[in-house]
Amino acid sequence: MHIFDLAAASSDLKERAARLLHEVFNTEAYDFSWDTMEEAREEIAMLCEPENICRVALDEQGDLLGFVGGLPEYDGNVWELHPLVVVPQHQRKGIGRILAADLEDQARARGGLTIHLGSDDVFGMTSLGNTNLYDHLWDKIKNIQNLKDHPYTFYMKCGYVIIGVMPDANGIGKPDIYLGKSLHDKR
Repeated sequence: MHIFDLAAASSDLKERAARLLHEVFNTEAYDFSWDTMEEAREEIAMLCEPENICRVALDEQGDLLGFVGGLPEYDGNVWELHPLVVVPQHQRKGIGRILAADLEDQARARGGLTIHLGSDDVFGMTSLGNTNLYDHLWDKIKNIQNLKDHPYTFYMKCGYVIIGVMPDANGIGKPDIYLGKSLHDKR
């Protein structure tokens, strides 16, 4: 597997990345995202701007396996992982974990101290969905359960922790789960 900056890649590879973004996030598993190819192309163009990070993974034959993006915040002290996309038939083979770790290295090299992401629960895939999160929120976070293969557990396996929740972010009972990870040595 080869990982490199998508910004330096051919327009063909950027188009393939946009197509992957559109196809993966434009399914019934997601209630939002890049509904059109034009929106996906715009997202790839934004991720390839110099201040951002966009890393792509190819197999030995040059086939696209996935990509990850990173957006600086708080003067570069914090980076948002946005998005992480792996070709469906290559999921659960470690590619997402490798891409996330590569992004962390890239953000750390740019002075990043923290990395975070939001992982929406629009379909009641966790015990935080379809419930009033304003009542005993931290107890509910502490006791979260993955009911339908929500990706938050993937990120937790990568060392991220739940750092908060935005109740009703996507409608009543549809929260956004915030996860974060330190990029510097623990104190």
